[in-house]
This record gives sequence, structure tokens and C-alpha cells, in this order.
Amino acid sequence: MASQSQGIQQLLQAEKRAAEKVTEARKRKNRRLKQAKEEAQAEIEQYRLQREKEFKTKEAAVSRSTKSRDLLLKQDVDVAKRSPAPYRGHHFLIG
Repeated sequence: MASQSQGIQQLLQAEKRAAEKVTEARKRKNRRLKQAKEEAQAEIEQYRLQREKEFKTKEAAVSRSTKSRDLLLKQDVDVAKRSPAPYRGHHFLIG
């Protein structure tokens, strides 16, 4: 009977060690998942900032182009208004 009791104790201890190993494995897995999530979030944020910078650069270029065009148009209109009457019908717009 003693050997049977000893065998049961060994099984219970082995079961306890296995449960501890499973618990540790789950903790490691959760830490890895959390780390992967944080890395992915950082990568996403870096990509978002890069794309936002590219967008602002293109937006500024378009804005400068639009302002240049508007300024040229205004200058052409001003020249046309100051021109003698026979020339008012001609277009002075460039390109």
C-alpha cells in the first residue's frame, strides 16, 4: 500500500510540475504576443508618419503650384485691365 501511495504522490507531483510548465508557457506566449503587438503598433505608427509626411510634401507642392497659377492669372487680369480697349479681348494667359 505504501508503494501505491508513493506512486500516487509521484503522479501528483508530476502533474503539478506539468501544470507549472503549462502556466509558464502561457505566460511566455502572452509576453511574446504583447511584444509583437507593441512592435506592430510602432511599425504602423512609423508608416503612418512617413505617409503623412509624404502627403504634406505633395500637398505643399500643389498649394505652391496653385498659388503660382493664381498669381499669374491675377497678373494677367491686371495687365488686361490696364491695356487699351482694342487689346482687352486678347488673352494674355501663359501656358
